[in-house]
Amino acid sequence: MTSSDVPENRWSDLERPPLNETALRRALVRPGSLWTSLDVVAATGSTNSDLTGRAAGLEEGAVLVAEEQSAGRGRLDRSWSAPARSGLFFSVLLRPGPRVPAERWGWLPLLTGVAVAAGLSRAAGVDTALKWPNDLLVTVPEDPKDPKDPKDSDGLRPGEAPSGAERKAGGILAERTADGAVVVGVGLNVSLRADELPVPTAGSLALAGAVSTDRDPLLRAVLRSLEQWYGEWRAEGGDPAASRLQEAYAAGCSTLGRTVRAELPGGTSLTGEAVAVDGDGRLVLATEDGVQPVGAGDIVHLRPV
Repeated sequence: MTSSDVPENRWSDLERPPLNETALRRALVRPGSLWTSLDVVAATGSTNSDLTGRAAGLEEGAVLVAEEQSAGRGRLDRSWSAPARSGLFFSVLLRPGPRVPAERWGWLPLLTGVAVAAGLSRAAGVDTALKWPNDLLVTVPEDPKDPKDPKDSDGLRPGEAPSGAERKAGGILAERTADGAVVVGVGLNVSLRADELPVPTAGSLALAGAVSTDRDPLLRAVLRSLEQWYGEWRAEGGDPAASRLQEAYAAGCSTLGRTVRAELPGGTSLTGEAVAVDGDGRLVLATEDGVQPVGAGDIVHLRPV
């Protein structure tokens, strides 16, 4: 039997072991925890679509994780796919009402970005920047390390900040369900190698120099961080200022301070400096025609002229 005749199985790539569903449940699904169930499936089209379809029969805090997605979706229905077990692909079911007014639910994808970045900083040792409204960026070194260079093992001298290109390593998608809940999905490239990148502007935790690409502790850290931020935000009635969410998002948002082009629904666009994220989660641009908030759109970071 040749290697091509061997059927795919959970251990076909020893560098990418399967998630330990039992251990994840034991660590995360506990009395008093936000997380009420956790299921890992080998493959699916989209965890968001699956969880949205099952939402009516589930408690808040249901988590669905896929080892592989064949039809993952981002904003504007863009596709998202990656090799099996090369990333974290999961969705969570949240029911913020009635404590949080519906007009504040738009903060949920931004909150998720803050939580993911905090979790990855602790578990992977990677600084994750937030591109408004829902992209997760990492810095990928432009040149490989030189083993003769007298630097630390991470390629940096003590106190030296990493340099390189900002690459998209993940994205977030929030969707309303028919029964008034919200499903938030996260797709994150973890161990993707350079020759596996879907586009040149993509990145992964591994390429950004993560100290660990073990997906079990990464997922635990991200979900615990999400539970903390969501709990604080909901306890404050969704107030982004009182919960410190607005401040935390602004601190981690790489869009702020840059000249950007906002490509708006309907085919129009705005160009200006991103100066703030307001209380409604909108990106505020200083344009030639004055200050204008953007509530929805595709943001392009423009290079300096």
